[in-house]
Amino acid sequence: MSIVKKAVIPAAGFGTRFLPVTKTIPKEMLPIVDVPSLELIVDECVNSGITQICFLLGRNKDSIPDYFDRNIEIEIALQKNSSPEKSQLLQSMNKYSGVVEFVYIRQPQMLGTAKAIELCQTFVGHEPFAVLFGDDVIYNPKEPVTRQLINAYEQTKSTIVGVQKLPEHLATKCGVVVFESKQGRFLKLKAFKEKPSISDLPKYSCFASLGRFILTHEIFECIKRTSPAPNGEVYLPVSIEHLSKEKDVYAYEFEGIRYDIGDKLGFLTANIEYALRNPILSRQLSDYLKQLATHNFKVD
Repeated sequence: MSIVKKAVIPAAGFGTRFLPVTKTIPKEMLPIVDVPSLELIVDECVNSGITQICFLLGRNKDSIPDYFDRNIEIEIALQKNSSPEKSQLLQSMNKYSGVVEFVYIRQPQMLGTAKAIELCQTFVGHEPFAVLFGDDVIYNPKEPVTRQLINAYEQTKSTIVGVQKLPEHLATKCGVVVFESKQGRFLKLKAFKEKPSISDLPKYSCFASLGRFILTHEIFECIKRTSPAPNGEVYLPVSIEHLSKEKDVYAYEFEGIRYDIGDKLGFLTANIEYALRNPILSRQLSDYLKQLATHNFKVD
């Protein structure tokens, strides 16, 4: 049985890269085909053995708890129609009932990722816990990324940072890890470097931290000791770097297809590829994309 049962999902950001739609719709609720991207993150948790999820919410994010709550009126309407399609819809609406508990914490100020995580200290207690940032949706139908990181934690009993090796031009857009040694998929973490230049990459690495962590309770004391950046925010990678000076911390090279849905192109790519995996949509969409390519679509 897994010893990591709790997860934290920060969802308090403003979603400025998707304005103006995020004036009224949280970016986490923007759909990947027919479900909010946040649901894919929750599914990753559930399929990894997580039984309690804490959402960190900002203002104007009430649609998130509403979405994961029951809607009795819709359920009654669906129950009146006994068609297989309606029964399947009803089942999908209540798929988390009795499976996972949701907790919501309001984040009053945007003071950085570390200060956001600190708000969950009471929820976490002294247990190890997963952190999943919503800008990264990662597809792996065989073994979810969080499950891979939990397995890595169970081997090391240490904080785990989920990483992938990216091409240089993409690594420069991310925070990469600096490591002392590598054994298999494990990297002994020494530091982080945020958005290095290509010329500096040989000093660091192309292994990018991609929004998945297993943290131990010691992180909270490190957060308290972490100085704010010049913009006043306290960042989780800096706190993890402090922890690595005191205890072993590992990066783990996970397997999966990662979509940066905080980026418009990444969001569109995720929609296309998830739709191509959909048995109802795949053939029609595939035919459409082939037709589009054949006719050399041009913008007017």
